[in-house]
Amino acid sequence: MSDHTSKQFDAEMEAIRSGVLSMGGMVERQMTRAITALREDEDARLIDAVAADEREINHSQVLIDQQCAQIIARRQPTAVDLRVVMTVTKVVNELERIGDEIKKVAYKSARVRGNDQLTRLRYHDVVRMAMGAQEMLRKALDAFARLDVNEAADVVEEDDEIDVAFNGVMRQLISYMMEDPRTITPALEVVFIAKSLERIGDHAKNISESVVQAVKGKDVRHATADQIRAEVAGE
Repeated sequence: MSDHTSKQFDAEMEAIRSGVLSMGGMVERQMTRAITALREDEDARLIDAVAADEREINHSQVLIDQQCAQIIARRQPTAVDLRVVMTVTKVVNELERIGDEIKKVAYKSARVRGNDQLTRLRYHDVVRMAMGAQEMLRKALDAFARLDVNEAADVVEEDDEIDVAFNGVMRQLISYMMEDPRTITPALEVVFIAKSLERIGDHAKNISESVVQAVKGKDVRHATADQIRAEVAGE
């Protein structure tokens, strides 16, 4: 690859990287709006904004995927360059799926009506879970921006915390539904919200695992955070 071509390739890769981070910013904004919907009473304008965010996110995914396909066709990257391009396609797919789950959270939040127990669960436990998922997303994007495998491992570790929070919410909801069948319908809406938040954590984890694979060339799917750190440190 000539020096001129190399510079063009670098510029194209930087444009794609910037596009991914811009898309990530959209998803973070959408997540903030969804958390606001969880914390507050129904706001139709807020729900509409979340839906508009999703459309923008979907458009970004298509655009970035096209850019990646063009780079592969024209530049035929190899080794780490190819891994980075493939990682970008994985990351934008995960971001698009996060956007889908965020939209579900916002829409379901507007439908949750129940007794005081459900209200407390929504405004405290579920909101805390949402903020944990939001922090995972932020760290996953930062790990991608800096290709930081250690921060990526931190995200993988935090996914366990989201799973524990999800199980806790589920136990409470089952208890409420058994005690008072009238809570079943609104409680199921909270179940769907909590499940979407758990999935957001999974997608953030997937982004982080892709970062490790891009940097180290190792497939660390299903590995624990400690296993990732040990494998990276052992090189």
